Amino acid sequence: MIRIATSAFALFALAAPALAVEFEPNDQGFTEFNMPSGNIGCFYVPAGGTDVYKTSDGGAELSCDLVEPSYVRVMMGESGKAERITNVGDASCCGADNIFEYGEVWSEGPFSCISAITGLTCTRGTHGFSLSRKAVKVY
Repeated sequence: MIRIATSAFALFALAAPALAVEFEPNDQGFTEFNMPSGNIGCFYVPAGGTDVYKTSDGGAELSCDLVEPSYVRVMMGESGKAERITNVGDASCCGADNIFEYGEVWSEGPFSCISAITGLTCTRGTHGFSLSRKAVKVY
């Protein structure tokens, strides 16, 4: 009986919906958040940009950096596929106070991300990316 109850609890935990989280923009107008591991950090710039940064197309932009095993940045705008950047000239990841806890979902503008122990996955419609120590995928 205990085995059945434990199995039922495990199935419920897997099926439980993710917790939605909101982060306030910083004083420069963009939103920053980090994974609990400290290995992945993201910046969200709203459509129209901020006083200190304008996106290339004027739309919203999501940029996430992976520190280990090698430094990689993935950027995604409001259109097209995400772009993987391996030669990052301004490596500056993971100093934000906002922690994107495992199991949480964040959505802003056209983007949605989910934090998991296995890594970060972000999407915009049919395009997106995933970052983890095992792999970086862009689609």
